[in-house]
Amino acid sequence: MQEEQAIHGEMEGRRIYARGLTMLLMAALKNLYGLEAASSFRVEHRLGDGLYCESGAIEFSDAVRDALQAEMHRLVEKNCPIEKEVMDVKSAARLFGEAGMRDKAQVLRFRRNSRMTLYCLDGYRDYFYGPMPPFTGCLSCFALHRYREGILLMLPEDLSAMQVAKPVLREKLYATLQEANRWGRAMGVETVGNLNNVISSGGIENLILLQEALQERKISELAEIIARREGCKFVMIAGPSSSGKTTFSHRLSIQLRSLGLRPHPIALDNYYKDRELAPKNPDGTYDLECLEALDVALFNEQMTALLRGETVSMPEFNFKTGKSERRGKMLTLRNDDILVIEGIHGLNDALSYSLPKESKYKVYISALAELNLDLHNRISTTDGRLLRRIVRDARTRGSSARETISMWPSVRHGEEHYIFPFQEDADYMFNSALIYEFAVLKQYAEPLLFGIPEDCAEWVEAKRLLKFLDFFLGIPNDSVPRNSILREFIGNSCFTS
Repeated sequence: MQEEQAIHGEMEGRRIYARGLTMLLMAALKNLYGLEAASSFRVEHRLGDGLYCESGAIEFSDAVRDALQAEMHRLVEKNCPIEKEVMDVKSAARLFGEAGMRDKAQVLRFRRNSRMTLYCLDGYRDYFYGPMPPFTGCLSCFALHRYREGILLMLPEDLSAMQVAKPVLREKLYATLQEANRWGRAMGVETVGNLNNVISSGGIENLILLQEALQERKISELAEIIARREGCKFVMIAGPSSSGKTTFSHRLSIQLRSLGLRPHPIALDNYYKDRELAPKNPDGTYDLECLEALDVALFNEQMTALLRGETVSMPEFNFKTGKSERRGKMLTLRNDDILVIEGIHGLNDALSYSLPKESKYKVYISALAELNLDLHNRISTTDGRLLRRIVRDARTRGSSARETISMWPSVRHGEEHYIFPFQEDADYMFNSALIYEFAVLKQYAEPLLFGIPEDCAEWVEAKRLLKFLDFFLGIPNDSVPRNSILREFIGNSCFTS
């Protein structure tokens, strides 16, 4: 219980620090270049330990970067208070509208609460989703780096050590995120306020059709790339929890079939070692996230045998007994056959060390949120995946939201160690996020989150997620296609139960 509280406390501490630094940067922009520069500033993505930001009003030259960083340090040394200001929502919406922050005014149009909290720093007012630091003096650990058309606001690697993280180039991830942003802008849906406008005006069915058509086109293009790749026999798919890997694998397989190939799905989970042979964590629990939990030698032995044209007996892991079994499923790899292999370590060459490089095509999939709450409040991709998992676990495993939230730090630990370090090694990145999905997930997640007792450690996280979902207008699932990735979580998918 204490360990869980410490982990959730550390996660919230990082969120508070990031929000404080964002407001510090906004105040510096306002002081140096005027309110319009701050109003048009966009916090776009999380790239490693940095926030990627762009501006519609100024160009980020070295001189601008240096001036902003100096002004931020001046405000830190001044130890300015970050003051709360409670006002009614209509007054706040009018204030933001007059300041040119139409994105914030639009979001507030759909707020049900009559009162809200604003923050003020050195004369700059703004709204941020969540609590803020009380003073700027605690925000000394940061750095600004120019990156592409914008800047990276680098955060501390570790709040206890207070050492600024170094930027790590993630070109493929950046390109995938920027593509999603461009699509959102083309559709006129960049923020939650835009989405709520579409819903309230009756245009959500058309938006759902457009988004699903875009994803299907991307999957079709990927299948054509794979089909043209000479010698490709293994499609290796990996991504963090609740990315929609199962549905994506099915839809990719259908597209591959349409091109004359015969795909065979392979789940790496079936290569788990017998449970008693699995490595253990320091607390004595089994570590099922690490590579050593899989029978890597057997996987390579069977895959190379398939490449040679041999027939192999495929394993199947029984999660009830914790044993690997053979149930007579035989497989032979013929000329038009291709294996679609899905699992946590799919991008790690240590898993498939014996397979020729040209025989593998690596795909990274993740739900990379396309929406912002407003221009200054980004939506965490992690929050989207957590809500997906809460809804799915309740439906398929009978797990409570409390149980899912409790084990989420362990899941995130595994992702940080075994998935994210290999994402740039992928040949292709697929974004499984759907621009409308929070409006659907809201109906399923809210009752589950309200079911968490207020006196337990997980309630703090549940309350934060409930506050987040309150920004969205809810919609029914009627228009969500049965082959949609979202159906993997809310149910009634044509691929899974």
